[in-house]
Amino acid sequence: MSRVPHWLGRVGTRLTEMGERLDERRAEVEKDDTDDSPSPPSPETAPPASPEPEHDEPPAAPTTSVAPAVRPEPASVVPWGVRVAAEAGWRLLILAGTLWVLMRVISAVQLVVFAFVVALLITALLQPTVARLTRWGMPRGPATALTAILGFVVMGLIGWFVTWQVIENTDQLSDQVQDGVDELRNWLLNSPFHVTDKQINKIAENLRDAIGANTDEITSAGLEGVTVIVETLTGILLAAFSTLFLLYDGKRIWEWTLKLVPAAARPGVAGAGPRAWRTLTAYVRGTVIVALIDAIFIGLGIYFLDVPMAVPLAVFIFLFSFIPLVGAVASGALAVVVALVTQGVFTAVLVIVVVLAVQQIEGHVLQPFILGRAVRVHPLAVVLSVAAGGMVAGIGGAVVAVPLVAVTNTVVSYLHSYSQAHTQETAALRHAPQPRGATALGSAPEGPEAP
Repeated sequence: MSRVPHWLGRVGTRLTEMGERLDERRAEVEKDDTDDSPSPPSPETAPPASPEPEHDEPPAAPTTSVAPAVRPEPASVVPWGVRVAAEAGWRLLILAGTLWVLMRVISAVQLVVFAFVVALLITALLQPTVARLTRWGMPRGPATALTAILGFVVMGLIGWFVTWQVIENTDQLSDQVQDGVDELRNWLLNSPFHVTDKQINKIAENLRDAIGANTDEITSAGLEGVTVIVETLTGILLAAFSTLFLLYDGKRIWEWTLKLVPAAARPGVAGAGPRAWRTLTAYVRGTVIVALIDAIFIGLGIYFLDVPMAVPLAVFIFLFSFIPLVGAVASGALAVVVALVTQGVFTAVLVIVVVLAVQQIEGHVLQPFILGRAVRVHPLAVVLSVAAGGMVAGIGGAVVAVPLVAVTNTVVSYLHSYSQAHTQETAALRHAPQPRGATALGSAPEGPEAP
């Protein structure tokens, strides 16, 4: 055991000696490499240039090196049409998303939005009266109060009159409807359609079974009707208060609204606002006049044809006339049905003739003359807007769809003209000759600076 440490000591000594020898050898090799490297010759000791050979030597073969392939940018290899479609696509998606969010918000507060829109329509109808009273010297507060009270009283009297007439004529109408049903049954029995009494009784029995099977749904519909009545009263109150404030303080409300618009777009919006309001006022006043003429002439026609409830039907025709296209058809169909079940087929045909004649005069004479070109909307736009408004918000949406389209058309047309005029004015100022000399010095504070 005493020899192991001695042996380990000798191994360590040998390893140390080998390491020292390796270090010395490495130092010698580095020194030889430094001495062998050629130094650049100085101009004095540079050897003379060797003469060029008489024969051209073939050039050395070039060394071939493979350059790495450079991949182009992904956007540069996409076709131009695809890039344009993609740019337009994501912008359309953003617009569609914004419109969807807006519609969701409107549907959440649909009652408030619809009440405010109705207030705008009523304000457009009553505001000229307030302006006329103000020009005559009456203060704005009393003029607003007087106009609003008279307007609401007139609308309330119309509603009360319609309700009163319907209640007063309900018993008579039900008796006439029963007589009309009996006459229709007798006509079917004697008609060439070969309808038997058994088939008619079967149809009546199926109707009674359907009504009995859907009693729960009818009851729930009645409860929903109570909710609708409460919401209607709330909307009427909101519309009344909004109308008062719009009549009295509409100008300041509009000025406050302009502050929400970016400063760059504020002049254009400020010019489009009054034009949009004139369009809305012209539409509402023209529609009221046209609806009143329809109600008077159709009401006189069904009155002379001895159709019961002629006055309430005339009021319904007046109210339904605010719904373009659909309202005229619905009110005319209601008058025809009442005439059919109370007076017979011949009277119903005469009512159809009266309704169609008045509506043709309205469409080709009254609307172009009264409404004018300021609120003219293409029939296709009317149909699509009424259908879209009805799908989104029911009858209220169908009522406000056409004035909304008319106002939007006016605003877009004005902003387009304003943008073109502003662009032409900027281009004219840019290309205008700049004054020089004394004139330039005198006009420098007024015009643009010379380049």
